[in-house]
Amino acid sequence: MLTEVKLVLEGNNSRPAYHQCYEILRDKILTGELSSGTKIVEEKLAAELGVSRTPIRDSIRKLENEGLIVKKKVVKPTEKDLRNIFSVRILLEGYSARCAAIFLKENEIEKLYQYVEVGRKGTKEEIMSANEDFHNDIVRASNNPLMIDIIDRMQAIIYLLRKTVVIYNRPHLIDEHEEIYEAIKMRDGEKAEELMKKHLENDLNFYLHVMSND
Repeated sequence: MLTEVKLVLEGNNSRPAYHQCYEILRDKILTGELSSGTKIVEEKLAAELGVSRTPIRDSIRKLENEGLIVKKKVVKPTEKDLRNIFSVRILLEGYSARCAAIFLKENEIEKLYQYVEVGRKGTKEEIMSANEDFHNDIVRASNNPLMIDIIDRMQAIIYLLRKTVVIYNRPHLIDEHEEIYEAIKMRDGEKAEELMKKHLENDLNFYLHVMSND
């Protein structure tokens, strides 16, 4: 496992070491490999991943901002945590979808449809990436830096849910993206907001269902 992790880092020179370390640590936490209560030791992680302490420190800081590490210990999100987080996400992304219907340019709206097409035809990794881009482009349409920052600080939890709904093939996932796209294209902000809220509720409920059956 240790050799595999180092090979992953060595094979991804196009991205900063801190970002790669962050993704590895995030996945270890979200999959339970680093269990709740585990103490995070910078020196040990740096040795395991074959990097200096600087990218490890930056990764830990980001994970602290996202709520997965508190006082140098791993925190595993509870169902209540997830519901609270997604209550915020539903409000903000719903509003962003309304803004997208008003403010996005035609070429930006067509990019949303390109993400939908990838969602129907792409690999699992491509679908996850397109899913992320679809939601992030809509959030940015809010033109509200504070809202964008709040969503950004939830990215670890959002990734956890995104990975689950894609890997376990949530029914109608891409159909719902296309419906949101159509509402935005028609400049129907009220409908876009309603569809986005329902879409995120469906995502969360599906994730909780999958986890309860594990």
